[in-house]
Amino acid sequence: MEKPNDFERTLHAPGASRNRASDPDSQPGARADVVAPWETLLKLVPEIRLMVGLVASAVLIAGLYFGRDILMPLTFAFLLGFVLDPLVGKLKRWGLPRGAAVVVVMAVALMALGLTGLFLGQQVSSLSAELPTYQSNIRAKLHSASASLRAPGMFDGVLKTFDVVRTEVETGARDNAAPATKGTARAAAMRVQVEDTPPSPMRRAIDWFEAASGPLASAGIAFIFVVLVLLDRLDLRDRLLRLWGGSLQQSTDAMDEAGRRITRYLALQLVVNLSYGLPMGVGLWLIGVPGAFLWGALAALMRFVPYIGPMISSVFPIALAFAVDPGWSMLLWTISLIVALELLSNNLIEPWLYGNSTGLSAISLMVAATFWTALWGPLGLIMSTPLTVCLLVIGRHLPRLGFLDVLLGSRPAFDTPTRIYQRLLAGDVEEAIELASASVEDGNVIACYDELGVGILRMATNDHTSASTAEHRHRVLKGMETLLDAIEEQHPAAEPAGRPRVVCIGGKWEVDNLAARMLTHAMSLSGHAAAFRPAGAVSADYVAGLDLDDVHTVCISYFSPEPQVQARRFCHRLHRRWPEVRIVLALWNATPALQAEDSGDALGAAAFVTSVGEAVLRTAQLSGAALGASFAAALTPSDDEERLAALRGSGALDARAKPIFDVAAKRAADIFDVPMALVALIDEHTQDVRGAFGSLSANDPGSRFQDSRLPRELSVCGHVVAGNRTLVVPDIARDLRFAGNQLLVDQGFHFYAGAPLRDAQGYVLGTLCLLDDTPRTLSRREVRLLEAMADDLMAALHASAVAWSESCADAAPASEPSTSTSTVGQLLPKPA
Repeated sequence: MEKPNDFERTLHAPGASRNRASDPDSQPGARADVVAPWETLLKLVPEIRLMVGLVASAVLIAGLYFGRDILMPLTFAFLLGFVLDPLVGKLKRWGLPRGAAVVVVMAVALMALGLTGLFLGQQVSSLSAELPTYQSNIRAKLHSASASLRAPGMFDGVLKTFDVVRTEVETGARDNAAPATKGTARAAAMRVQVEDTPPSPMRRAIDWFEAASGPLASAGIAFIFVVLVLLDRLDLRDRLLRLWGGSLQQSTDAMDEAGRRITRYLALQLVVNLSYGLPMGVGLWLIGVPGAFLWGALAALMRFVPYIGPMISSVFPIALAFAVDPGWSMLLWTISLIVALELLSNNLIEPWLYGNSTGLSAISLMVAATFWTALWGPLGLIMSTPLTVCLLVIGRHLPRLGFLDVLLGSRPAFDTPTRIYQRLLAGDVEEAIELASASVEDGNVIACYDELGVGILRMATNDHTSASTAEHRHRVLKGMETLLDAIEEQHPAAEPAGRPRVVCIGGKWEVDNLAARMLTHAMSLSGHAAAFRPAGAVSADYVAGLDLDDVHTVCISYFSPEPQVQARRFCHRLHRRWPEVRIVLALWNATPALQAEDSGDALGAAAFVTSVGEAVLRTAQLSGAALGASFAAALTPSDDEERLAALRGSGALDARAKPIFDVAAKRAADIFDVPMALVALIDEHTQDVRGAFGSLSANDPGSRFQDSRLPRELSVCGHVVAGNRTLVVPDIARDLRFAGNQLLVDQGFHFYAGAPLRDAQGYVLGTLCLLDDTPRTLSRREVRLLEAMADDLMAALHASAVAWSESCADAAPASEPSTSTSTVGQLLPKPA
């Protein structure tokens, strides 16, 4: 009888399969040490998933290796399809049918390959005819090198001593060996050499055909696949999307990104190779190396092979320079040319052209080259980068394979706050200080505190009860104290002239004290006489020792997500002793429900804030500072005169451009689902809204921006023009740059996102901007989309301006007067 296995024993364990109605162990209060089978299986789920993943990876790699005869031509055909498809698309736009366009493109490609092969063949033929004439130079240089090697050197004495010792050892060994017999000696002296019969010409031809049949078959398969890919690109795309499954939007984005990255990489690779091969050929021709353009073409082709291609291509011109010139000058000039081109291409041209086109890290490129070479040989090395780009894109758009993005991508694995937090956990305070100092190089300490300091302390708070040990908490707290000391030393604040008017207090924990220190330093840098008080038990003695007699504002810091009880008690005690003190609660981890409370009134505070910058702003407001004083006015760029001239000549001021702007504004509002979008132009002193759609209030359609023209220094769009880049403000009321702009506050603006409208010369004429009455933000993809829509608007404006100038060349442009009094309310259509 067979013994039950572990799984059967588990199933038949006591209490595992009994009737729960009759089994006392199944009743409440039964034994807790009995584990049900499904619980055991649930515990094994991570291990099972890991095993399944490893097995699937092994099967996939085995399939790639054993199916390489089919997969290599197919993959190569797909890559060529990425390169040739834009040419087919261009011919289609010229009116040629797709089939005819594919035929033309393939014919041109084959003709180019044939002419290149013919040229290279002629170069090789002429070069092979000249090589025998260089034998004397080669022989003379080899004799010279041999004589130099035989000359006495610094290690000759050591080598002679070693030879003497080795000879003595070998002689002693022969003397101790048994004497050989006469027959054995005669047998050892006899040698037999077998020589192969030279193959016949027919046999040689067959061997050549067998050697070339494999590559020719692969090339033929690749050619057929390229034609099919170009002919049925859309159908093939649909089938791949269907196989991908999941969200159609996500699949489309992944395929578009992969195609864009691969096409850009291959096109730029061709440009880089030509920028290397052409100077190589011309330089070798000027030096006098025979077959110069052959070696230039070979260098351009071999750069498609990563890492080893340039080294292989450089061997031939160097060897030929060694053979041709009786002296050494040609060889030295050739080596210098190759080294100079390599340095120029690797350090200047490639970084300038490539940038982040592939998105791959340097180490992932090396590993990918090794992996694909081991699987598919030299052709795998050539295709390693495009294939790895495909894996990277799949990892970015398929959550289950997100580890590929982490392993292969060039983006940092952690953001800066997480990197600093990890350094603090590891006790590497010096590196944490270096990372923080690099983030404060622009001198904006308040932004650094908001982005880094609050983020680090928030992570420490979240990990306090879940993952952190006592040692980890100690390292983070001590490291943050040292980091804050370093920042305060690098950016010292002026000593207060009198008693402090602002006091920052830690609410309860050590992290609250660190946040209060950051607030104190930020207040001091902003011109407030600020002081720090550590946290303590909220008792009568503690409150009396705070010494708040001449203090106007108190900032209390809390990292607890629900500090209502402690904050209300603290505020009550402070108000009872100092009724005139204004309290600002810094609630760094405030929940949405807590943020919905009206400025902290329910907690007994004058205001509550969630960032260091907002705390500085609210403190200034409570101290009686004017709102406008804290508003960052838009600067004027140095080339503003040229920009204004470009604005006047762009056609954007023409009255006929208004419908174009209105359509662009409506489209932006619909796509981004915002209640209002504007097209604003920035002239010398004002912002002029030329296109608009929507309103900020669905209940009040008349709630619109009251005037189409406002001073440039009060315009958020003016900051876009000054910075020459897209600006996204998640919440104007909590942004230190714009919260003091009473005009924006009165209109109810909270969210702003503006993309620059650039002309062909790069001048920013205005913005395409989005507005909302609730805080929100945009992802990177949405920012790029807004920028693309702004570029499309400028392209449409340019095309219309050209048409206007052609249709009425003799008529004066119908520009609106600069003193226009039209309002945005008159320009905007009624919301749908």
